[in-house]
Amino acid sequence: MLTTHKVEARQKRHRRLRVRVIGTAERPRLAVFRSLNHIYAQLIDDGVGRTLVAVDSRAPEFKSRGAASGGNVAAAKVVGELLAQRAKAHGITAAVFDRGGYQYHGRVKALAEAARAGGLKV
Repeated sequence: MLTTHKVEARQKRHRRLRVRVIGTAERPRLAVFRSLNHIYAQLIDDGVGRTLVAVDSRAPEFKSRGAASGGNVAAAKVVGELLAQRAKAHGITAAVFDRGGYQYHGRVKALAEAARAGGLKV
């Protein structure tokens, strides 16, 4: 089936990327996952295997910002801004970007640029 092939191909690309993209406590990995209806972002310290900060388009803060849908570029920008705010609150200023096997385009690009605009070095 075509959809399974697409998912498997993305996972294969992600595994290939993960060889080089490693998060540390000082510079965690900003991992992005996008589904059809939502977008998720996490800051992960791969040294201990722990998520330091997580934001997604289902969060109450996201809904209070007035974004109608979680599956568009506007929603990705809001998630990127929220991620940058939470990262600052935890004392994180820089991150390594992990696009999750997706093209750096559309929602993934919007999230990264919004995180940068919020003060996170990605």
